[in-house]
Amino acid sequence: MAEQDVTVGQLLLAEYQSVKDEQKARIGFRDNLLYVTLAVVAAVIAAAAQAKRTEMLLALPPVCVVLGWTYLVNDEKISAIGRYVRGELGPRLAELAGAGTAEAFRWESFHRDDARRFSRKLVQCVVDLLAFCVVPLSALVVYWGGGQVSAGLLAVSVVEAGAVVGLGVYVVRYAVPFGGGGGSGA
Repeated sequence: MAEQDVTVGQLLLAEYQSVKDEQKARIGFRDNLLYVTLAVVAAVIAAAAQAKRTEMLLALPPVCVVLGWTYLVNDEKISAIGRYVRGELGPRLAELAGAGTAEAFRWESFHRDDARRFSRKLVQCVVDLLAFCVVPLSALVVYWGGGQVSAGLLAVSVVEAGAVVGLGVYVVRYAVPFGGGGGSGA
């Protein structure tokens, strides 16, 4: 039986390494999405300003929604991996080792007990909303106030506004400070 426990323990450790590798890759990808968003926003604004065509700003909402949704999905998966390690994998390994569940992968819970965690998560939610929602909504306001609004593009912009607001709702719903399941990290 002890030999079987060692094999199961090795499998659990291999699974831990695998999910942590996935989590690490997702963190890098997620964090780069903010930089990509900033670059796209700067490029679109510069092009629109140079051409003096506010309708070019209508490219920002769909791009920000796609990048923001991808960011949010990856963020939720990062958090789900952390929950899985804390709630499933760690306790199973601790049971095999004959230790209490608090003994396996202590970092997975320890780093979450920081007194400033709530404020960091709140600030991250604000940053996410600014990058993925406020910027494209501002672009729509500039377009609407630009004076040359056609009926077709107005309809498109209203749909875009709805998509951006919908993304904003999900950003807030998934934010840890507000009781969501995701939230920038594990």
